Amino acid sequence: QVQLVESGGGLVQPGGSLRLSCAASGSFFSINGMAWFRQAPGNQRELVASITGGDNTTYADSVKGRFTISRDNAKNTVYLQMNSLNPEDSAVYYCNVQVRRWSGASGNYWGQGTQVTVSS
Repeated sequence: QVQLVESGGGLVQPGGSLRLSCAASGSFFSINGMAWFRQAPGNQRELVASITGGDNTTYADSVKGRFTISRDNAKNTVYLQMNSLNPEDSAVYYCNVQVRRWSGASGNYWGQGTQVTVSS
C-alpha cells in the first residue's frame, strides 16, 4: 500500500509562484518515476511534468520554461515549482508515482489533488 500526500496549492495572482509537494509513504521496493497531472473543469486530466529515477524530466509545452519538477529521493518526495502563473494554469493538480513492489511488479498511485487558482 502506498499513500501520497499533496500540499502547497492555493490562490495566487497572475505572475505569481507556488511550490507543490507530494510525499510518498508505505511499503514498496523503490520509486521508478513521479509526475504531476492537472485537471481543469470540463477538461481531461493532462500530464504537466514527469521525472524518472535517473532525474530525466519532461514538460508539457504549455509550462516549459515556467515550471520545474524535482525530487528528493531521501524523502520520497516530488516537487513542482510553478512560476509566472497565469489563469490557464488554474486546475486541480495531482501527483502520480510509479513504484516497484517487493514482488518486482510495478504499481501506480495517485495523490488526493490540490487546488491551484490563479486569479486577480
